[in-house]
Amino acid sequence: MPDYCRPTIPASTIFITAHLLDRASDLLVRHVDILREAVRSVRADRPFEIEAWVTLPDHFHAVWRLPGRDADCSAHMASIKARFQEGLLRAGMHPSLTPTPPPGDVALWQDDFREYRVRDELDLGRLISYCNLNPVKHGLVADPFDWPHSSIHRDMRVSLRAGLAAANRLDPARRRILGPAEALSRDHPLTDPIRPGRDRRPQTHMPTSARANAPVGPA
Repeated sequence: MPDYCRPTIPASTIFITAHLLDRASDLLVRHVDILREAVRSVRADRPFEIEAWVTLPDHFHAVWRLPGRDADCSAHMASIKARFQEGLLRAGMHPSLTPTPPPGDVALWQDDFREYRVRDELDLGRLISYCNLNPVKHGLVADPFDWPHSSIHRDMRVSLRAGLAAANRLDPARRRILGPAEALSRDHPLTDPIRPGRDRRPQTHMPTSARANAPVGPA
């Protein structure tokens, strides 16, 4: 992987890695629904696009596209960390905490996280593929499409929908068989980039234009 730096350029695309303090924990996949809700609530307050996301037992990788004048990736991350822990506590869970957490940080997580500013489309494709293949790298699955906590399933849905729309344009009569291209609405659960998914065989990287048009809404 490349060297990491703190990006300060607004509207950057950022590769993110965040780890739990306990590297033997499976907390993130055990409570992925709470993590998902934390991310949703943060994005509702300060929107950003998710180009890719993979949640593993003790860490996650993501590619975020920050909007407009936003260059403060740290604020987004701090909020996600805090809201995840708050969600656990609201659910009656009390995971082990460090005795003296750093001021202003959340004790479940490592003090810092990695940020890397994506340079171009080639860099973006490589990092999205890195997210998709990370469960294989860690020996969790043999096939990236077998890992449920990955945006690879959302990307597959986008690819299928694009292919369906093209087929319908070429042969409208087939619409009765294939169904409308809009079948996956904004509220469809598989449009959530960090929701578990079990569909298989999409492409592992699609053009930015296709991901930008992908609906990413609450399940």
